[in-house]
Order: sequence, then C-alpha cells, then structure tokens
Amino acid sequence: MTTPLDQLRADLREAVDPAKAKFLPRFFKTGPGQYAEGDQFLGVTVPAQRRIAKAYQTALTLPDIETLLHSPVHEERLTGLIILVAKYAKGTPEDQKAIYDLYLANTAHINNWDLVDSSSEFIVGPYLQDRDKQILLKLARSESLWERRIAMLATFHYIKQRDYEWALKIIDILMPDSQDLIRKAIGWMLREIGKRDRDVLVEYLAAHYRTMPRTALRYAIEHFDVPTRARYLAGEI
Repeated sequence: MTTPLDQLRADLREAVDPAKAKFLPRFFKTGPGQYAEGDQFLGVTVPAQRRIAKAYQTALTLPDIETLLHSPVHEERLTGLIILVAKYAKGTPEDQKAIYDLYLANTAHINNWDLVDSSSEFIVGPYLQDRDKQILLKLARSESLWERRIAMLATFHYIKQRDYEWALKIIDILMPDSQDLIRKAIGWMLREIGKRDRDVLVEYLAAHYRTMPRTALRYAIEHFDVPTRARYLAGEI
C-alpha cells in the first residue's frame, strides 16, 4: 500500500529538472572538503518543493517528517522542513512543542544553509519568544556550523519585531567565527537590524567595524550609500 510519504517522494522525483540536477550540487558545495560534502540532490526547484509540501502538510505525521529529515536527499529534507514550518504555524501549543523538540533533536540533518534559513526563524525563534533563550547561547557555541547558524537565524524572528538584544548577543559570540557562512549570517542580521533602526547598527559598527570580518562588514553595510560604504571599508569612519 502506497503511503503519503511514499507518494511525496514519488512526486519529488517526477518534478526533477535535469539542468538543476547538474547545477545544485555545485551551487551547494557538495564536493570533497566542502561544507556540504556528500549531500545528494535530485534537481527539484524550491517552488516545486513548496507546491508538493502544501499537498502533503496535513497527511504527513511528525514521524514521517523525521524520516524525511534523515534522508540523504537534500530535497526530501527541505520539503520535510517546509511542511514542519507550516505545521508549526497552525499547531496548538502542544503541537509546537513537539515540532520544536523534533527540530532540535535533528539538527545534524538540518545541514545546509537553505535548510537552516527556511526553518530556524519560523520554529526556534517563535518557540523561544516568551521562554528561556539560553539554548541559543549553547547552539552559538556549538562545534556544528549548522547549529551556530540556527542560533543566528532564530534571532531574525526577534529582529522583525525590532527586538535586537538576542541577535546582538549571538553576533558577539559568533564574531570570531572563521566560517564564511557564519560571517555572512552575522552581516545579514546586522543589515536587517540597520534596515529597521539605523542608529543601532551605526552604534554597533562604531565599536566593531575595524576588527570584524570583512565579509560580515560588507553584508552589514550593503544598504548604505556608496561613499559611506567606501569609508567603512577604508577604516575612515
């Protein structure tokens, strides 16, 4: 008997784009020694995955989604996370706790930047909204690149509410990080803070811009005018 999980997997394979199947492994750095070494791609676009996810978000159970998260196939993990985010948004408090617990128990499988970015701010951030956020500090200090990025992206939920305290705490922890994907995330979140409150960003940069990684700085000042960006990059502010 075909289960909804079986059918979802079949639908993903019917949606394969051969050109994407060649492009995505290179784009997501799956080669030896790269951050996503060994990740497997079918070649399914994100819009197609979202369409498939929507069709199955009611039928799939949390154990089904955990099965998807354990898949070696990238699109199965991402589609599972898209469904998990949708379930969280519509879930009861009990459902949301179960989803949050499932998410944190499977961070080893949320192991690429798109998987983190499409889920952490919609599950981890909201769940911790009115709760103890110390877990973010633990994640930010993790040896796992992806757990560190989960900590950073979770704070996007608060940034969108103009609450920058936890984003800045996590940024301070992650600032010495040598991983480019973390530096980009730091800069991205600083930029998002600056879009909402330029003074907060400018004050932070005044204390840190000369010593912060150039990648993070470039991302943080991306929305500044060209002369101002040039002055920051030259250390002349």
